[in-house]
Amino acid sequence: MFRRAILLTSRSLSTSTSLPSAAVRRYQHASPVINSLRPSIAFAGRRAYSQEPGKEEGDKAREVEQEEKETEAAKNGGANGGGKNTSEGDALATMLEEVNKCKSELEAKVKEAAELKDKFLRSIADFRNLQDRTEREIRSAKDFAIQKFAKDLIESVDNMDLALNAVPEASRNSDAAENKDLVDLYNGLRMTETILLNTLKKHGLEKVNPLGDKFDPNIHEATFQAKIEGKEPGTVFHVQRTGFLLNGRVLRAAQVGVVQAP
Repeated sequence: MFRRAILLTSRSLSTSTSLPSAAVRRYQHASPVINSLRPSIAFAGRRAYSQEPGKEEGDKAREVEQEEKETEAAKNGGANGGGKNTSEGDALATMLEEVNKCKSELEAKVKEAAELKDKFLRSIADFRNLQDRTEREIRSAKDFAIQKFAKDLIESVDNMDLALNAVPEASRNSDAAENKDLVDLYNGLRMTETILLNTLKKHGLEKVNPLGDKFDPNIHEATFQAKIEGKEPGTVFHVQRTGFLLNGRVLRAAQVGVVQAP
């Protein structure tokens, strides 16, 4: 463009007829200088013309590069922010997982503690039951340790009763001289039986004579029944063999006769 302007100016100067002669002379005088400067001017024009688009393209390239940098920075910033948020989310998730794990372990420990407590209470109950049962067994063994011995001993008591019953009642209180020895023997046997029964009673063995009592199937054994006038039905009117209790337990039931209902 600059070159074209110069060419147009020079053409107009050369063709113009209205210019004064002094101007023509100055132009003619400056024409060699202008001609010598034309290549430089043309080169400068071409350089200026060629550099302007490059500068604009460079500016655009720099703008694009700047935009790319800003976009990359924004992406990096977003990535960093997202990474930070992701790390915080991961930390929160890990914390929640640990809390749930601790909660599960706590529930398991509470359940285990309840089971152990139940086992402990059951063990205490079993131990107390064992203690009670052991005490009962010891007491029972102590109370009934002489059971076999007592069963053998009551036969001697029965024989003594038979011996005492063999003495007639009329002769038991007789003052006659001929019955004095019999009376003394009877009284001696009676005293011996009394002392023996008291001794056995101290050790839990007690004689049962249910004559005149109401019949009790737990401690009496009815061997026969009979109708007896003036006696209540179900009453023991005869004792065939006395019974014995050992510490409240029936060692031998009394064999009795019971009044029959009419």
